[in-house]
Amino acid sequence: MPDLTIGARGTLTIATRGKDGPGEVQVDGGEAFIAYSTEPIPRGTTVVIYDTHGGRRVDVEPLTTTGG
Repeated sequence: MPDLTIGARGTLTIATRGKDGPGEVQVDGGEAFIAYSTEPIPRGTTVVIYDTHGGRRVDVEPLTTTGG
């Protein structure tokens, strides 16, 4: 069964610190997860979940939009 969390969007309620530690993301559905990222991401940034590790731990990256 696929993980429905992957691809979900959310907002960081606690900034991530890259390799120095996680933050927290609240997904659009209201659930909160421990958020890890490769680089620091500031609080308030809209992010997308691209991987999960169980125990409510997820990997996030800033949501980017491309326009045309």
